[in-house]
Amino acid sequence: MTERKKIPGMGEPAYVLGVILCALGVCFSAKSGFGVSMVVAPAYVLHCKLEPLLPFFSFGVAEYVLQGGLILLLCPFVGRFKKKFLLSFGTAVFYGVVLDFWRMLFGTEVPNELWQRAFFCGLGGCITAFAIALLLRTYLPQQGYELVVKELSDRYGWAMGRVKWIYDMSSLVVAILLILLLFGEFSFSMIGAGTLLLTLVNTPLIAGFGKLLDRFFVFTPFFPRFHGFFQKHFD
Repeated sequence: MTERKKIPGMGEPAYVLGVILCALGVCFSAKSGFGVSMVVAPAYVLHCKLEPLLPFFSFGVAEYVLQGGLILLLCPFVGRFKKKFLLSFGTAVFYGVVLDFWRMLFGTEVPNELWQRAFFCGLGGCITAFAIALLLRTYLPQQGYELVVKELSDRYGWAMGRVKWIYDMSSLVVAILLILLLFGEFSFSMIGAGTLLLTLVNTPLIAGFGKLLDRFFVFTPFFPRFHGFFQKHFD
């Protein structure tokens, strides 16, 4: 049986497509009204509270402001500021701008029909998992959330899976505390059934999409010279 010929040079396209689709998935999850993933929940809570007071403080702005703060907070724990931290923040800004574009395009209103909300919740979760599977296969910098997990794991020799779990749980706790502190009562539109669903299915979905991608694509650099430059100066 002839082996399937795979499409090479997907390193950089995976980055661009991954960021764009990740923003789209988060947009749909928020639009469902069933809650967003625990990782983005703190930024979403801050956005919901501050946007009525500061109209420029969109969900996308909240995302890269919070991620910028996380990157600065990371520096003392790893002992220095690395040049690739700036690139990671640049990815966060790229993602935040695209997220605001999707929310402007599709609107932020939660649908009235339950089936529509369920549709957006499920579609958002699948798109986000597919996007993360793409981003895990590119050499270009991911967002601040993933950077924090990787840098702490590398610096202290901790298992990345354990650090990721602790980080996710911490994000959930922070989001809940922010809701109670800023709103005075719990809101299921920020953290709800959708948050629980995304937590349960995210990892297996990412793994499944990853296997599917690896059947058809090879994530080698499309621009080898740029890859070499990146490894020399930023890796």
